[in-house]
Amino acid sequence: MHHDITHILTDLINGASPLRQVHFASASAPVPEMAFQVDFPRIEVVLEGGITDGALMLQQHDVLFVPAGSWNCPDWRLPATTLSILFGKQQLGFSIQRWDGVALQNLAKRHVARRGPRVGSFLLQALSEAHMQQQESQTIRLITLSLLSHCTDLLNSHIQTASRSQALFEAIRDHIDTHYADALSRESVAQAFYISPNYLSHLFNKSGALGFNEYLNYVRLEKAKALLKGYDMKVKEVAHVCGFPDSNYFCRLFRKNTDRSPSEYRRQYHSQLTATE
Repeated sequence: MHHDITHILTDLINGASPLRQVHFASASAPVPEMAFQVDFPRIEVVLEGGITDGALMLQQHDVLFVPAGSWNCPDWRLPATTLSILFGKQQLGFSIQRWDGVALQNLAKRHVARRGPRVGSFLLQALSEAHMQQQESQTIRLITLSLLSHCTDLLNSHIQTASRSQALFEAIRDHIDTHYADALSRESVAQAFYISPNYLSHLFNKSGALGFNEYLNYVRLEKAKALLKGYDMKVKEVAHVCGFPDSNYFCRLFRKNTDRSPSEYRRQYHSQLTATE
C-alpha cells in the first residue's frame, strides 16, 4: 500500500477506494483512561483491516468523526492501517499509522496551514450538526467527502506554493549572477521582483545555504578570482568590475574568505601554473 496522503485522499474522493459508513465518536463521560481526546475535531479513516472502537466495529474505508472535545478509544487487536486528520485552528495534521499486531508504526505525517475561505470550518460545523440526524447517512457521507476534498485542495495548494517559492528563489539567484556588478542591495533586488525585503531574506533562509548578502558576496568574489587569474588588472579595477565600490572593503572581504590578499592570490596562482608547466 502506498503512503502518499494526497493520493489516498484522492482515491477516497473519486471512488477508487470509496468511503463506506460515517460513524460518530462518543461525547459521554467518564472518558476511558486510554482514550484519545483533544479540543479539535478529528477524522479517522480505516484504510486497511478493521478496528474495534468502543461499541463500534470499524471496517475498511469506514470513517469515524470525532467532534471537538469528544473521544475515541481504538482497540488494536488485528492488523490495521488508519489515516488521521486533525483540524487545528492554524493547521491540519495528517498521519498514517499501522498496527501490525505487535507495534504501532507511524508511516507518514504531513502538516498544512489552514488559510483562505472558511470552507473547512463550515463543513466541520455541518458534520457536527449531522451528529443529531444520523439517519441522513447519504448527506453525512457527502459532507465527509467534501471535507476530504477540501483537505486535498489545501495539500495541493501547499505544494504549488512551495514550487512557486523555489522558482522565485532561483530567478532571484539568476538575477544576482547576471547583475552582480551593479549596485545591488536587498531592497533593490526585492523591488525588482515586487516582493518585500523581509520576504526576500525569508526565501534565502528557507531555500539556500547562504543568506542574501552572503550569496551576493560569494558571486562577486568568485568573479574576482576569475579576473585575478586571467587578467592583469589592478586590484582596484577588479573590485569595481565585480560590484565593490570600496576596494579596501573588497580586500578585507577577500582575505577573510581566502586567507590571502587579492595580490597574493594572483601570485600564488601564477606560480602554481608555472610550476605545472
